[in-house]
Amino acid sequence: MILIGLTGGIGSGKSTVSALLAARGAVIIDADAIARELQAPGAPLLALLAEKFGDSIIDANGALDRAALASIAFSDPDALKDLNKIVHPAIAKEMDARLTAQRSTDNVVVLDIPLLTENPRAGLSGVVVVDIPVELAVSRLVEFRSMAEDDARARIAKQATREERRAIADKVIDNSGDMTLLSDQVEDVWQWALGLPPAADDAGERVPTT
Repeated sequence: MILIGLTGGIGSGKSTVSALLAARGAVIIDADAIARELQAPGAPLLALLAEKFGDSIIDANGALDRAALASIAFSDPDALKDLNKIVHPAIAKEMDARLTAQRSTDNVVVLDIPLLTENPRAGLSGVVVVDIPVELAVSRLVEFRSMAEDDARARIAKQATREERRAIADKVIDNSGDMTLLSDQVEDVWQWALGLPPAADDAGERVPTT
C-alpha cells in the first residue's frame, strides 16, 4: 500500500482533486464523506449531536442541518471543541478500520483529511496539499456553496493557514486556474505517487499533538 495524505482548506477544491485521483485508481478514505455517513438520519452520532446542540440542527426530514450546526460551532470556541469531541473520535475509528482493510493491498490509498495539518498522521508515503488564495476560496464558498461571506471567512480562520499547510506538503496543487490545469497537475501527482515506496505497516496512525 502506498499511503498519501491529501489536504486543503475549505473552498480549495480538495474534493475535486480527490475525485480525479479516484478516477485514476486511487482508493479514497474521505473524512468528510465518513462524517456524512455517520451523521445520516437515524444514526447514533446524529442523536448525540442533537442532544448536545439542540433539535434546531435537525431539519424537517430528520437529517442534519449542516448550516445550522456550523453557525453554532463556528461562532463559539467552546461549542466547536464540544463538536470535535463528539465527531472526531467516531470518524477516526471508521477511517482506521478502512485503512486496516487496505494495508495488505498494492493500492494507492488517499487519506482525504481537511485538518491533516492540525492532526498529522505518521508514516505517510507523501502529502499533497491543494492550495488557493484565501480571497478566491471565499468567493467560491459564497458563489458555489451559498455561504455568507462572514461565515466563509470564519470557517477559513478556524483552519490552518496556507503557509502551515504548504509547509507539510511534498506536492502542492494550485487550484486557482481552470479544470484543464487542475487535471494536468493531478496527473503529475498520480505518476509521482505510483513511484513511491510502500508505506510502513503502521503508517497512517495519528501523531499525538500537544
